[in-house]
Amino acid sequence: MRLLLIEDDEKIASFVKKGFKAEGFAVDHAPDGTSGLDLALTEPYDAAVVDIMLPGLDGLSLIGRMRREKVMTPVIILSAKSAIDDRVRGLQTGGDDYLSKPFAFSELLARVQALIRRASGAKEPTRLTCGDLTIDMLTREVRRGGVKIDLQPLEYSLLEYLMRNAGRVVSKTMIMEHVWDYHFDPQTNVVEARICRLRDKVDKGSNEKLIHTVRGVGYALRRNA
Repeated sequence: MRLLLIEDDEKIASFVKKGFKAEGFAVDHAPDGTSGLDLALTEPYDAAVVDIMLPGLDGLSLIGRMRREKVMTPVIILSAKSAIDDRVRGLQTGGDDYLSKPFAFSELLARVQALIRRASGAKEPTRLTCGDLTIDMLTREVRRGGVKIDLQPLEYSLLEYLMRNAGRVVSKTMIMEHVWDYHFDPQTNVVEARICRLRDKVDKGSNEKLIHTVRGVGYALRRNA
């Protein structure tokens, strides 16, 4: 999952980024409204966390611009203001949820996850399956042939992304942008290295290989034809 964080408070931004990265999110951070709007209008995100009081362009104006430009990324508003009128203005402007500062990261995480589920439709799966490989989206438990596989957060995010796109070839660029929190660098081999580790855990010892390399294109998770 890819998250956009627009927050000018360095301590809060660091706290939120660290928390979401630990949960397997890729996080892009903008410290002001102007740069945040540029990212929101040009990059694909699963959700955005936007502070109201921002330098350059305030959060409500930013959200309003997003909606006028038909960018429907789910947005949760952060604000030190907790008055009912402020919440109403935020939601009327186009925000999807509102969280007052100070807040617990666990609540922010739960609200962002709920926004992503709603945005993807009521039939959001709680389990992903490809052959005998399964991911329980609620417990984040991965099993192959009934045997539990222990994955690191980035490995889990990579496998989830591949399984959500099962049967399709996803490029190295697409993986970098959705699983990691930086843009594609043609010189890095981080994707290859992580795919190799993931393949060792998922395919090793199994007769059917699920993670395939499509030379010159990318990777695909699929059953053998």
